[in-house]
Amino acid sequence: MRVASGAAHGSWLSRGKDGRLSLYAPADGGLLRWTESVVGGAGWGGPYFVAVAGLTHLSVAQGADGYVHFLGRRVRTGADGSPNVDVVHAIQYQTGLAVTDWRSLGNPHQDRQEGARLGAPVGATADDGTVHVFVRSARGGLALRREDSNGRWKGWEDLGGAGAEASPAAVVLAGGRLEVCAAARTGLLVWRQQQPGGDFTGPRGFSLSPVPGTVAAVQTGPDRPTFFWADAAGGGVAAWRTGGWPVELGGSLSEGPLAASRLSLDGYDCVVLAHRGRQGSAVLGVGGTENEGNGFWWYDLAEACQGGPALARDGLGRLVVALVGPDGTPKVARQEESGGLAFTRWHRL
Repeated sequence: MRVASGAAHGSWLSRGKDGRLSLYAPADGGLLRWTESVVGGAGWGGPYFVAVAGLTHLSVAQGADGYVHFLGRRVRTGADGSPNVDVVHAIQYQTGLAVTDWRSLGNPHQDRQEGARLGAPVGATADDGTVHVFVRSARGGLALRREDSNGRWKGWEDLGGAGAEASPAAVVLAGGRLEVCAAARTGLLVWRQQQPGGDFTGPRGFSLSPVPGTVAAVQTGPDRPTFFWADAAGGGVAAWRTGGWPVELGGSLSEGPLAASRLSLDGYDCVVLAHRGRQGSAVLGVGGTENEGNGFWWYDLAEACQGGPALARDGLGRLVVALVGPDGTPKVARQEESGGLAFTRWHRL
């Protein structure tokens, strides 16, 4: 039986239009999928294997239309023995059904040696369904490939920047704009779309200290994101919005990106964060939305994981946390119906 080789990036726990959750994870030679049998139920079907040879990284993005987009960094060996790196893309249109054929989106670098230093892709789907693929270039800037209004892929765009050290974090805002940030040697780089479907400005640099690979973003106000990361200076998790100062939240993130979700808890608008702690187990944090100064509360979930956990709301509105265990088996825990942030026991898929 195939097992997961780690955790994916992005929305690897996602809810389809029919209300059922699906969980996606990279595996040797492709990816694995598990799907809820009924909305909010304990039973899951899977794993279902989707082959894609040479996959070194898996990122998952989902849009308002419910379509799930898979992005991968693929490495194949050329006739001369050198690596040939490209970005690949596939789509799942309906929960639990087949995935389309994988399509190559190429590489923004023509030179193969430069192309081999390409980072891992990250996806974001705008409100109109157009897919945006962001990837760190060989020179430490940001490259973008996106669809046009008719669903045709445009060419690669160079968004500039230098010194980016890991995958960026992208957020789609309620007004239809996208913002993207990336940790760099000089601090934090932020690119902003001025209007939906428009060009990106930036990067604008900020003298902050995010640990590369830990940045996440979530909309917390009208057309306004909050960025979260492990802070190299403070040692814990930090929250930051453009125009303000970073706020230390505590926590003890060890590696991988944070997962972030916004929900109402007992009538209060809250942000929930999840990460892999320094002891190797999943850790959950909760605090008031844009009210971080009043405190963030952290809970060690006492379950070991590979990479970071994922968060999603199920079809009944309950928060679900998912992780991939050290043995490659996914596990999920669901918010209790009694309210608050108590969870059921872990369920192995």
